[in-house]
Amino acid sequence: MQPNDRLPRSRPISVGHLRAFDAVARHLNFRAAADELSLTQSAVSRQIQALEDEVGVTLFLRHTRAVEITSAGSQLLRAAGMALERIDAAVRQIRQSAGRKSVTVTTWASFASMWLIPRLEAFQRDHPDIDIRIDTSDTQVDLATADVDMALRYTVPQGVAPQAVRLFGEQLTPVVSPWLLREHRIEKVEDLAQLTLIEAGDAHRTRHLEWLTWQRWIDEQAAKAANASTPATVGKSRLRGAGAKARLTPKRWLYFNYAHQIVQATLTGQGVALARLPLVAESLACGDLVEPLPHTRIDSPLVYWLLPVQRSMQRPEVKAFYDWLLEQAALTRQAIGDVPDPDTVDDID
Repeated sequence: MQPNDRLPRSRPISVGHLRAFDAVARHLNFRAAADELSLTQSAVSRQIQALEDEVGVTLFLRHTRAVEITSAGSQLLRAAGMALERIDAAVRQIRQSAGRKSVTVTTWASFASMWLIPRLEAFQRDHPDIDIRIDTSDTQVDLATADVDMALRYTVPQGVAPQAVRLFGEQLTPVVSPWLLREHRIEKVEDLAQLTLIEAGDAHRTRHLEWLTWQRWIDEQAAKAANASTPATVGKSRLRGAGAKARLTPKRWLYFNYAHQIVQATLTGQGVALARLPLVAESLACGDLVEPLPHTRIDSPLVYWLLPVQRSMQRPEVKAFYDWLLEQAALTRQAIGDVPDPDTVDDID
């Protein structure tokens, strides 16, 4: 039977020969692959032949002085290469953590850098025998299958699982660096028109994140002014509201994709940011940032949550980190004056 005449196979292949396949595919040379694997050239050749028999197609074209990978081989290499890298990484982690206690947390990058990481030193000081692994991703992992112990997430109350624990809510407020505030007086909303406004570039395109935009904040200020029977247009102010949407035309706009980039630009005096109060509370407390218009805070429907993975909660180190996160959340709630609606949450602790 010719190689291309192999019958289609339906059962999964064994993975024992994939290491040899990966080496041959990278080197396109059986001898080099054999040297890398500390095997004989004939042993590598037999493994590739056995793999081709299992897959049911030819993976390499053998020429007199060269080896050429087929399209089927390239397809398998893309999957096998990533799989072997993940396996090797997992093994390295297992070896490094053998006999040690560890906790793995999944969250998103801005929250990790702005809220979680600055607090970690305190936990590590009190628990020097517990290793913490922070896995940051903008894509939510499946807690039922992922190798994590808990997740920190940011969404509306309707978007979380029943076991989610509320950490704190959110208000939005303009923030600015102290030295920029010394150069530009900001005493009323209209003063912002003389400055650069910093905003999340994707907020307008993402559900719920529209709450993080300056336009939403401006609309709220115009509504407050209308309710107070105060004209939304004052003199030559650039804040205009004629029954439709209010408008504020700043000196320029500056857009970033991540909250920590927005705050970093604000800290360096590049403009005024509409900041998420829980993420900048420490910077406000120490004076690195200033809230020039504290009376203009607006509430956001978005909430920060802790999702424990139940299968991990029996481990003492996971329970210790879980309890510590709740303690830190309580401090944040106190710092921002967060009082949740009792009709929407049963137990904030």
